[in-house]
Amino acid sequence: MTCITVSNLTKIFGPQTVVQDVSFTLEKNTATALIGPNGAGKTTTLSMLTGLLEPTSGIIRMDGVRDIRAEIGFLPQYPQYFSWLSALEYTEMVAQLSTMPKRDAKRVAQKMLEFVGLGDALNKKTAIFSGGMKQRLGIAQALVHQPKLLLLDEPVSALDPVGRREIMNLLKEIQQDTTILYSTHILNDAEEMTDQVLFLRNGILVEQGSLSDVRERFDEPRYKVQFSSSEEALQFASQSELSAIAEGAAVYVEIRDDNPTMQQLLARLAASPFMVIQVERVTASLEEIFLKVAGQHESV
Repeated sequence: MTCITVSNLTKIFGPQTVVQDVSFTLEKNTATALIGPNGAGKTTTLSMLTGLLEPTSGIIRMDGVRDIRAEIGFLPQYPQYFSWLSALEYTEMVAQLSTMPKRDAKRVAQKMLEFVGLGDALNKKTAIFSGGMKQRLGIAQALVHQPKLLLLDEPVSALDPVGRREIMNLLKEIQQDTTILYSTHILNDAEEMTDQVLFLRNGILVEQGSLSDVRERFDEPRYKVQFSSSEEALQFASQSELSAIAEGAAVYVEIRDDNPTMQQLLARLAASPFMVIQVERVTASLEEIFLKVAGQHESV
């Protein structure tokens, strides 16, 4: 079931086209990563979806919804809070701004804060919150009115590894009931939690689809051979008749029609004087795929 459909979304500032003819569909209860380098148009795209920016042209549609702003929750990249308010006071205020009756706002706000892991900080002032706590609060205020679509602009870019892990786990739980679209340039995070990827470059959507479909189109599977030292890896790569590239203590062997099977590669390694730690078949990372997509787009 479709949550939202975006058709030919365009934004022009003066002589510059920041987003050009972007079209995509988000299915209900899926997580989609909007991927691109800084300046690609990710924030502008999200701002148009939220209604903070008026599109120059294009259509944003939710079936059966007249004003989609009421069905969207948004966490900007750099959320700002009133430092003198507690987490509960702030979230309750947002709930009331979303037209929730005052008699319900406090109860729902408290429930949402407990859900995101701030149950012990309900009455603490936001001024003393850590980065991770602020992100949790931002997610709580974005969800307090139970939107159909949650938009997140770089939700984990400012967090340490522990904080990123906590927020990503929380988003996985939220996805069970809510459609999520989040922008990111941290591709490892996108690789972990996404049903669909949207590659944005210079305001143009250059590739989209499920991660498995995009991988199938752009992946170049390889064997990864881990040696005991970078010297051994370099010697094997230089002496081998295979299409092999050494990276540190590993050698990547391209899988092509004229290259060996895994059994043949193992036989060659067994006959070599080098100490092999591990041999495995690997696929391209999301970052490698994005670089291929971007390179293809530049060459067109």
